[in-house]
Amino acid sequence: MDMPSITKNILIEDLIENYPFSIRYLMEKNIRCIMCGEPIWGTFEEAAKEKGYNDAEIQVFIDEMKLRADSN
Repeated sequence: MDMPSITKNILIEDLIENYPFSIRYLMEKNIRCIMCGEPIWGTFEEAAKEKGYNDAEIQVFIDEMKLRADSN
């Protein structure tokens, strides 16, 4: 089974399950991804916009996480 691509539409659950480094990354950006040990529902974009990030900032986060995923 292929891993999902990191995009703005990736579900938070899929992001943290397939890319464990993303938990720390999102926490550093103050984007909630886990509550009570369970993933937050929704997409990465929804979680980021909830914290006030704009489309350009979200794209930077995606690009940074893709680079990190490619280096692992």
